[in-house]
Amino acid sequence: VQLVESGGGLVQPGESLRLSCAASGISFRIATAGWYRQAAGKQRELVASITSGGSTNYADPVKGRFTISKDNAKNTVYLQMNSLKPEDADVYYCYAQYVQTYWGQGTHVTVSS
Repeated sequence: VQLVESGGGLVQPGESLRLSCAASGISFRIATAGWYRQAAGKQRELVASITSGGSTNYADPVKGRFTISKDNAKNTVYLQMNSLKPEDADVYYCYAQYVQTYWGQGTHVTVSS
């Protein structure tokens, strides 16, 4: 199983980014997927998740600003992040869960003026 994230970068507060997570070896048609984020020295925290059926869940700090979605045909999960704040700056990790949990390598998001 391989999860490859992309889309991170440096943006100013209020701007948007879209993260992508392309999977191989596992299908998002059957797996739950989502995004965690982790700042240096802190625990990894759940940002958003999406079930195989398309039900979504969000952490309170990102509700109304972030949207998780997936394209089963492309086997890719997305995280649209709008109105970014400096406190959103972290390393974002994609995961897929089916029997066990698999992780991507992480992508950096920096929010700074």
